[in-house]
Amino acid sequence: MIITPGMAAVVTGAASGLGLATARALAAQGVKVSIFDMNEAAGQVAAAEIGGLYCKVNVTSEEQVDAAFAKARAAHGQERILVNCAGVGKPGKTVSRDRRTGEIKRFPTEWFDQIVQINLIGTFRVITASAAGMLTLDALEDGERGVITNTASVAAEEGQIGQVAYSASKAGICGMTLTIARDFASEGIRINTIMPGIFETPPMLAVTKEIFDNLAASVPFPKRLGRPPEFASLVLELTRNGYFNGQTIRLDGAIRMPPK
Repeated sequence: MIITPGMAAVVTGAASGLGLATARALAAQGVKVSIFDMNEAAGQVAAAEIGGLYCKVNVTSEEQVDAAFAKARAAHGQERILVNCAGVGKPGKTVSRDRRTGEIKRFPTEWFDQIVQINLIGTFRVITASAAGMLTLDALEDGERGVITNTASVAAEEGQIGQVAYSASKAGICGMTLTIARDFASEGIRINTIMPGIFETPPMLAVTKEIFDNLAASVPFPKRLGRPPEFASLVLELTRNGYFNGQTIRLDGAIRMPPK
């Protein structure tokens, strides 16, 4: 799909990190970007920076998602581009033993449910809301109506110790990508998923220098963490290149995650 000035886009989780880099990259192409995020202060700053619109959204709420899309479309028109970057993680082994006391603990099911609700079901909820609107649009060249890009993780394939809920949620995003692409094929909507490796996002930038340097050294090449603009660049390519559809793509410097 040719990205043209004035085209509308929605980016979730765009107040920081990969989502913010993507919002900036789209805005630089003249796209009118709506930022969906829980962090109101950071979201407002980001929207002001790129000349976009901020919508406070919890992706686990159908009502908030629908209201945010209504607000975004009233301001910018129906989006043709959707990028899902909203996500969370909470570490913990499936079952663990306290080395000091011997106490056995189970990973709380409510934590597992919360992470899946945000990362997987939240992504699906936003996809359905956006695609329903895209179906009202006239088709462009090659019959395209819109393009969706999701964010998973290399943890979908190589979850580390303590990442059970996060890995499951991200694997679910990968698992539904081809099926959704097939569901949307007759309507001219493409969908792909990016699996980032270790990137310079706020959680990674908050670790100690020793941990940061060790993480960088673990990447085969280049020996550094990924940069958010590199993620955004791939989003732009997936949007522009009409033959990318139903794909799950690693962006990771050839890293394969060890158990821990």
